[in-house]
Amino acid sequence: MRATRGTHLFAAALACALAAATVQAQTVPKTKTATEIPAGIAIPDKVETRLGTLEFFDGFPSDTSVQKLYDNLDFQRAVQAYLLAIPAVNQAAMRKALLRWGPANTTMPIWEDLVFPRTVGLTFNTSTPYCWMWIDLHDGPLVAEVPPGVLGAFNDHWYRWVVDVGMTGPDKGKGGKYLILPPRWEGEVPEGYFVARAQAYEMFLAWRTFPDEKGDLKPAVERTKKLTKVYPLAKAGSPPPMKFVNISPEPFVTVGPGDTQFWDLLNGVVQSEPPYTGDPVTLGFFAAIGIEHGKPFAPDARMKKILTEAAAVGDATARALTYRMREKEAFYYEGSAWRTAFLGGYSFEKSGIKLLDSSSQYYFYATGVTPAMEAKMVGSGSQYALAFVDARGRPLDGSRTYRLHVPPKVPVNNFWSVIAYDNQTRSFLQTDQTWPSVTSKDKDFHANDDGSVDVYFAPERPKDARNFIRTIPGKGWNAIFRLYGPLEPWFDKTWRLGEIEPVE
Repeated sequence: MRATRGTHLFAAALACALAAATVQAQTVPKTKTATEIPAGIAIPDKVETRLGTLEFFDGFPSDTSVQKLYDNLDFQRAVQAYLLAIPAVNQAAMRKALLRWGPANTTMPIWEDLVFPRTVGLTFNTSTPYCWMWIDLHDGPLVAEVPPGVLGAFNDHWYRWVVDVGMTGPDKGKGGKYLILPPRWEGEVPEGYFVARAQAYEMFLAWRTFPDEKGDLKPAVERTKKLTKVYPLAKAGSPPPMKFVNISPEPFVTVGPGDTQFWDLLNGVVQSEPPYTGDPVTLGFFAAIGIEHGKPFAPDARMKKILTEAAAVGDATARALTYRMREKEAFYYEGSAWRTAFLGGYSFEKSGIKLLDSSSQYYFYATGVTPAMEAKMVGSGSQYALAFVDARGRPLDGSRTYRLHVPPKVPVNNFWSVIAYDNQTRSFLQTDQTWPSVTSKDKDFHANDDGSVDVYFAPERPKDARNFIRTIPGKGWNAIFRLYGPLEPWFDKTWRLGEIEPVE
């Protein structure tokens, strides 16, 4: 009995040892060609992540983990697609708003009496009439006859700069004929035009006109209506009539939605523009979430849920990038709230690298892009300083009172202004004031004895506040300080703009 029992125990132990050796041999093969695998190549059977526990069988993901990873990948790509699409959707909203007044290429809305707060549009100014129209090159080259004395540009459907017109364009403010050629145009190009080759088929043409020396807006507006013509090159001999619409009195919304409607507007741009007009990587992000040229956009229930959340996160991210920008080099002075909108210039690039955050924040906040908006042009052009927080770094609150002290000798050749905007719409604050602004050319503008200026922001006018912008209790706001014809002390920073200080 003892011998038999011992024999059985030995046999069982031997079997266990052989089984263990077999498992070990299967896990780590011992062959002449075996390579010791460096750390970091193999993945553990369980990995803890923000997605939860991911499980693997010798490197192969479980079905549950695969679903988690694909949901996450689609969500990541959707959020990045959202941020990359902000410029195009900005333009799509513009297109929708402008075509309300009439067809492309023939209709020019004009804010003849300046832009009032009833216009919900990204960061307009309160000093110059705007003239905008939508351009469509699907049927061939287009001619735009531009009047003298304007400042503007063509921006395409993807919100890329095409060419300046007017003072910063090749006509140098004298006016002239611009010929805009569609993508891949190979036809004959006639002489006598300022020629620009577009990268996309649709775009908007925008310019500003300026009051005369007496402050009268009408001469420039009438000159625009008399001399502006837009027509197909094929009809150069007999241009069709233009339609001009004064939209100053009209409620008007050019700001795009941030929710799931965003994706439908993006799809409209993608369907209108062949892939060769866009950037392959950007279009790859769009295609990854089901938005691709020539194909229906029809997300299933799973993808709709992902796109709904991605739109919410994308909009929230754009607001973080805009209102709490992280890049220190974007700020004009150390410890200041004032910053540029153009980190990386009008193309938002540095050393050949696209500054993704800078691009997204700009197109979320503003309309129109041209080298002239950020170029150093001493004595001409314009410069912009943006503030989203007060001197202590706190959000600007419409319930509180603030003071902006503007030191004397503001370095401008023309004039300066400060305007308050609604954080929600990035448009004028809508109050009982005609405009939420103070400009150095206002009739009731007041300077202190030393030439400095104090501007107050508050829900009610403080005692003795001569320069006042009304705010709304419970509503956040931000400000842009504009310099028209900036001088060297602005660029070399020997003159420094004061901060927006809370008044306790």
